[in-house]
Amino acid sequence: MNEGRRHVPSPALRCEPLDGAPVQHVPANLPVCRTDLLVPDVNRPSTVAALLADRTRSTILAMLRAGPACVCEMAAALGERPNNVSNHLARLREAGLVRASRNPLDARWVYYERDEAACAAAMAGLRALLEPPA
Repeated sequence: MNEGRRHVPSPALRCEPLDGAPVQHVPANLPVCRTDLLVPDVNRPSTVAALLADRTRSTILAMLRAGPACVCEMAAALGERPNNVSNHLARLREAGLVRASRNPLDARWVYYERDEAACAAAMAGLRALLEPPA
């Protein structure tokens, strides 16, 4: 399919091979390719971003800023089925952003609230990923 086509390297970087000999096909006045770049750990921020990419989960997390709520309250406010809200809450709980507690007077009721320390840590991770360098 690519027969007869020749790869023409981009002159954006001048990379040098490990033996130190300059590559002949790139102009010498371009910057040298850096091979010692550190790869940051973006696992946690990307996991949080993927969770919050879902509009329902983002809305649930925003709703919980006002205080604890049960599944039926959130389902009614969102116009969603309770089992769908419960599944979204389970994902948020697995990520540590939300925690559940039973009503002390009636253990059938489970209330969800934000874990503010975990949300602050998640925000710090996203900020570190997205903010320009100082």
